[in-house]
Amino acid sequence: MADETETRWRRRYTELLQELRIAQTGVQILFAFLLALPFSSAFGETSAFQKTLYIVSFLATAAAAVATIAPVAFHRALFKQGRRLELARFTHLMTTTGLLLMLLAVVVAVLLVTDFVLDLPIALALTGLTLLWLLLLWVLVPFGRSRAGSDSATTE
Repeated sequence: MADETETRWRRRYTELLQELRIAQTGVQILFAFLLALPFSSAFGETSAFQKTLYIVSFLATAAAAVATIAPVAFHRALFKQGRRLELARFTHLMTTTGLLLMLLAVVVAVLLVTDFVLDLPIALALTGLTLLWLLLLWVLVPFGRSRAGSDSATTE
């Protein structure tokens, strides 16, 4: 029984780490874009509102990067102590936190770019659609499926 529990824990933790790798890549790409943006010649043409959007998106992306990388430090500190359940819970919390921060960063970045290129009402409409799309795919569908029950083929 203990071997079965250990095997299940390792598999779930490995799956969580794979999810983190995907999330980290998205965070890093957006962060790199936002780091370079103020050094572009067009950044001087941004309004105060757009600069505020930039700062919000930049800080949310930085916080998302910290949240998605934090499990590495936590793993280094706890893994050899056998505190695997605590490690898995922390990793889950940081992954969820990182995704929520990334959702905020993406939505605000979309508003920043669309407001720079288009009129504000169109930018707001496109940003609203982006938010709805993200909420659908990152929140409603996954959590709706988890409440619907598990597939018998994948039940452990």
